[in-house]
Amino acid sequence: MSLRSGTLRGTALLAGLTGYGFSMAIMVRAGLGLDPWDVFHQGLSIHTGMTIGVASAVVGVAVLLAWIPLRNRPGVGTIANVIVIAITVDVGMLLMSAPTSLPVRIAMMLGAVVLNAFSTVLYVGAGLGPGPRDGLMTGLVVRTGLSVRLVRTSIEATVLVVGWLLGGSVGAGTVVYAFGIGPLVQLFVRITPKRWLAVSGWAAVAEASKLAIDDRSSERGVDSTRVEEMVGERAGEADGAGPIAETRGHDLKGSGCQR
Repeated sequence: MSLRSGTLRGTALLAGLTGYGFSMAIMVRAGLGLDPWDVFHQGLSIHTGMTIGVASAVVGVAVLLAWIPLRNRPGVGTIANVIVIAITVDVGMLLMSAPTSLPVRIAMMLGAVVLNAFSTVLYVGAGLGPGPRDGLMTGLVVRTGLSVRLVRTSIEATVLVVGWLLGGSVGAGTVVYAFGIGPLVQLFVRITPKRWLAVSGWAAVAEASKLAIDDRSSERGVDSTRVEEMVGERAGEADGAGPIAETRGHDLKGSGCQR
């Protein structure tokens, strides 16, 4: 990796993680419900006295320990994920107060989801290591052979229920995040210039998706070029999923991304 490439990747990583942390803080201040993992973090913070940022870091470290039997290897981005997000979410909480106007709260919640998606594209695109929760998900997929969608849904349903039982905030924002984050990430990846995408952390996903299209097309005698065009036209449609591949062998479909 050249110095220039390393600098660009590091900048994308830090910008993405910082944006992600602030998007979490905005969601909390909006008070309309959080994403599943943050419901868990908030519930944990209520019962322990930890800040949400510290709770996020503690959970991140615990999840990293679960990587050991899965034989996952952390990268610089993995460690930065735990530290930077924990700091920025707490700083964001200090800088913002909870609004009383419902329209403002709705705008904050929607803006936070968009910022979260954009930030995800940045930090994953840096290609310097997956977040703890991403690694847990993909590690389980590799070791069990189950689909990403099944594994991710199982993990997030579990942390959502536990977080809710602990007193975490579940509401409209939880639903908007669940159905909006995948298509938004997919949209931001789609509009990323191909020359940047080819050298980013999304390259493997893009290539795997292309291979899946080519293989299915050749089996059915379909023009793969036309299929790719059709997929491109439909890439932004909401299917409750995002850019990480759903894996059964090499047959890949979009699924959402966690940090």
